[in-house]
Parts: sequence; structure tokens; C-alpha cells
Amino acid sequence: MGEISQNTLRKAQLIIFDILVEFDAICKKHELQYWLDSGTLLGAARYQGFIPWDDDIDLSMPVEDYNKFKDIAINELSDDIFFQTKKTDKNFKFDYVKLRSNKAKIVEFHEQDEDIKYHQGVFVDIFPMLNIDNNEENKVMYDNTLKSIRSFSSVSLHTPDGEDSPIKRKELTRGLCDMHKDWKDPTSKVIYGGEMPDVSAWFDLSKVLPLKSLVFEGFEFPVPYDYHHYLTEIYTSNYTQTPPKEKRKIHAFSIELNNN
Repeated sequence: MGEISQNTLRKAQLIIFDILVEFDAICKKHELQYWLDSGTLLGAARYQGFIPWDDDIDLSMPVEDYNKFKDIAINELSDDIFFQTKKTDKNFKFDYVKLRSNKAKIVEFHEQDEDIKYHQGVFVDIFPMLNIDNNEENKVMYDNTLKSIRSFSSVSLHTPDGEDSPIKRKELTRGLCDMHKDWKDPTSKVIYGGEMPDVSAWFDLSKVLPLKSLVFEGFEFPVPYDYHHYLTEIYTSNYTQTPPKEKRKIHAFSIELNNN
């Protein structure tokens, strides 16, 4: 965890949690679906809150609701939150939406010693999800596409050796989006849209929807119907076991709280 104290990390977590609460209220108001994903879902399942060393929140949305949220977010979010996309922040490198707090700054390890020009508030990540036919050809295509996207994504801790090629990434994610179908076939598969290429897991639609709820930091939030299936696809069935200290990953090199 470096120089970040547990007290500072916890304060940052609560700031990020406030973003989630506000986002949840907007989604309820506009009848948008979303669910806790990745480390946030793991935290809900294992700790009923944040993983103790985690420093962000991960959410996913059906691509239709994701696009609706992008259209309404700027007019709905409070002044405490910066809605970050490539349109709202010209120097932003990522292809998905981040909700950044104006109350605390995070410098991630891949940003250390870099001249960063984009907003660096602690954040919530939001990923668009697609639905495709369940067959081996699509599985191979999906895995290969995300592998290619990672090779063109030298923009995060997870892709340190790639080249930064947003045009190539856009072409690849468009190819995945072209395969998207409606959400009616329970035998189909739910996949990440490619904007977040770190994880190439795919999930049974019938085990994602309908959503259910889990407690996270004292409140209930939507999660996949069979979150054990979801987490096993991402982390393997060992997700229930706390990893040794040397394998506990944190994004932050430093966190600075705004005390104003």
C-alpha cells in the first residue's frame, strides 16, 4: 500500500461510496439497470463492503442504459462529481466512463512521475456490457479481440506494454458492438464491450439477469443474479479466499484529500 495510510484510504473509499449512492439514485430515477462488478462485487460478496485495500468502484451497465446515462449524466450529477469521458476531458486516455470526485485526488502507479493533464479525482468506473450468441466461434473471437485491444492500450496498470492506439481500439470495440443482440435469449452470453479490456470473462445471461441485491457498506445495491458464477468467471472459484499480502493490488501510488 506504499505511503497511503489505512485512515486516508478509508476516507477515500467513503468519498467514492458517495459517488455510488448518487449514481444509484440517478439510475433509479431514470429506470436504468446496472450492477456491481469486479473488485466491488467481490468486496460485497466477501466483506459486505470495500475490499480493505481497494481504492475504486467498478460498475457495469447494459450498453443501452450506459448510453442513456451518458446522455443525462452532465445534467444530473452534483458539482462534487466530474463526469469524465474523452468528450468532457480532452486529455483523458480511457474509452469508458469514469465518475471522478472533486474531493480527493488519486495518482495511480502508471501515472507516477508523468505530466498528467486530465482530472485525477478518486473514481468510479462504469463499463458497457453486450449480449452475444453462445458458441465457440464467438468465444474465440471475443478472447482474441480483447487481447488485441490490450495490445493497443498502453494506458493503465494492466496494459504497460501496449501501444496507445485509440483508433485501432475503436475499430475493435465497434466489431464487438456489431454482434450485440437483445437481452431476451437466456442461453446467450454477457460480455464486456471492449472499452475495459482487462478481463475477457463472459457470463451466462440467465445468471446475470434478473438482478438481485447485496449489501455494500450498509446499503443494498444490484448484483448479478448468480454472483458466484460471475465472480468465478473473473477470478476462478478461489475468489472466496483472501490473497496473501503481496498479491493485494491497489491502483494508488498516492491519495490526497481535499480538506476545504
